[in-house]
Amino acid sequence: MKLSWSNSSPGCLAALLLHTLPSFAIWPFPPKRFSGNALLNAGSMGVGPESSIIAFGDFNGDQFLDLLALDSDRQSLHMYLWDHEAYTFKSSGGFRHPQRVFNVIPGDFTQDGKLDLLVYGQSSTSSVLSVQLYVANPEGGFDFKSISADPAIYAQPIPMDMNGDLKIDLLGTTSSAPSSTFKVWQNVWNASSTRSNVFNVVDPDFKGQHCRLANPHSNAAVDLDGDCLADVFLVCEDPSTGGKYFQIWVNKKDNGFELAQTRSLPAGTQAISFADIDRDGTLDMMFATCTSVSSSTGIGTTCFINIAFNKQLPLCAASTSPNIVNGKRVCRLPEQLCVADPNFQFDLNDGAGNDAFVRIPLSDLFPPTESSPAPPGLLVVDSSQSPAIPIPIKLGDVNQDGFPDLLMIVATGSSSKRQRTPYLIESIPCGKGVPGCGSNGSGRRGWQVVRKDADALISVQDARSAAFLDMDEDGSLDIMVQRTGEQKQGNILFVQNNFYYDAFFLKAIVLNGACSTGVCPASNGSDKHHPYGVSYSGASYKYTVLDTTGRRSAAQVGQMPQAAYQALLTPYVYFGLGRTNNYIENLFGVIPNSKVVIIPPIEGDTWRRELYLRPGEWIPWVTITVIAALIILAIIVLVLHLNEKREDELERRRASHHINFDAL
Repeated sequence: MKLSWSNSSPGCLAALLLHTLPSFAIWPFPPKRFSGNALLNAGSMGVGPESSIIAFGDFNGDQFLDLLALDSDRQSLHMYLWDHEAYTFKSSGGFRHPQRVFNVIPGDFTQDGKLDLLVYGQSSTSSVLSVQLYVANPEGGFDFKSISADPAIYAQPIPMDMNGDLKIDLLGTTSSAPSSTFKVWQNVWNASSTRSNVFNVVDPDFKGQHCRLANPHSNAAVDLDGDCLADVFLVCEDPSTGGKYFQIWVNKKDNGFELAQTRSLPAGTQAISFADIDRDGTLDMMFATCTSVSSSTGIGTTCFINIAFNKQLPLCAASTSPNIVNGKRVCRLPEQLCVADPNFQFDLNDGAGNDAFVRIPLSDLFPPTESSPAPPGLLVVDSSQSPAIPIPIKLGDVNQDGFPDLLMIVATGSSSKRQRTPYLIESIPCGKGVPGCGSNGSGRRGWQVVRKDADALISVQDARSAAFLDMDEDGSLDIMVQRTGEQKQGNILFVQNNFYYDAFFLKAIVLNGACSTGVCPASNGSDKHHPYGVSYSGASYKYTVLDTTGRRSAAQVGQMPQAAYQALLTPYVYFGLGRTNNYIENLFGVIPNSKVVIIPPIEGDTWRRELYLRPGEWIPWVTITVIAALIILAIIVLVLHLNEKREDELERRRASHHINFDAL
């Protein structure tokens, strides 16, 4: 596996540290908290009934995911920390923001190894967005005297590292600049600064024509040309027609960003998500299109699921295959995963000859039934919030086969009473009659709705958003569903993924370079903490792995590519490896079912990585099997040894008897 990240400084990975959990007690089998091979109802897990989850983050650096909630007054922020022993979230205090909160972005803006909170709120001037930062205190909690930055227009700025210094900047448009001029809130914090200024607004080094950002948008910091550096994806709006199009600005390191592509988006395009849909080592686009969207319910009608595959150089079929033919590169060798392809492109032309763009009618996945004869709708906007929040299709590899699955909220039932149910849709190989595949069964990937053993999920009828997360860091993707409360079953539901899959996974997180030794000293000089919660927006991971048949495949995953509009993405990346009997390639023997922490240096040091092993439920059985096998082998060896000893004694006696008779 090759891991790469988006910054302009070179570095190498070094110092592999292994950290294992405590050994098992005499009886190695802890009682199972959940039983049943299914998606299971885990309840609210300690989250308050009036809370709306607005962001994920590891706020106390214990490598367990925590929650940040927004109370019903839309101003009070509340933190829930995960308690591993109690297996629940526990309230850990909060504070009240003086304005209506639209979004919160957790991030280490002061580069001290602790998560700060960047809050987008409603300014006193209704046409602009306030930007305020709450700095984390070394001893815990936050400094409630916030630091104000230049306000933005309502198109929310996105966090990313614009100049390669490992500090989180913001990209968007300020309220004082023309709406078609990009600005960067450049992070100028340093340890000797007073807490009065974090950002200076500057012009970005963008070589090309700027655009007017759409509101809402799906802007992202994500690698699209294959060089493992975070490029910029922007959703723009034509002020004359209202139509949407996208721009891709590729990262040229010290030479800034260069406009590489501009393409129109189909009519009715909703929020855009990014993932390696076909496991070819490139990030693809997935989004819904609907002919109309109800402003009161947020439900789209006549919707399609669209996949735009990234056209890039493929991985070579074998490591010995020639990658250059007639002077032209035709494929990537495994050690060339992070070489840019300047000819990459997204072709959104819905033509018969374009296999890189697929449109799947929602009705193919959810055909009308007797109980629900009306065509299905798709919840694309959370209209229960003000302003409304776009709801993207969520992507995550639930079954660990290496191909991301989908999570979306489908509206069924009569037009007067629509049930909003979250559904998990698995990625499967193509075949005849499979949605997403051609009439002859050809295609890259097909899709199948998970209904068996999924009652905990599909029994929900009042969902307003859903997201993937890994509760208790046990290596399986679980689901969080936020609800309107119309079913009188609370406002939040956690669904435990208790399916058993005979496949492997890997989790990884690139930190922001704070405390490159892996330990951050506190201001008092005695207390220390690990910077494990401070992820780096825009990092990119690529890897190659061999399956059980010996076939090599590549995949790519982006870390925190989006954070605007309550994106609810986890600070780490999670990717399935499928069924493999080998190590992950190109990362010096990293084993599956583990978590990799990457600590880049701020300057003049070496890269550092730490590997954390997560023992699964099968570890005790493997241990017992190994011990039993060793005992059996020991018994066999002992029996053979005794037999050999007995034969040697008999042979000695026969030899002695023969000599005595010869003497006579």
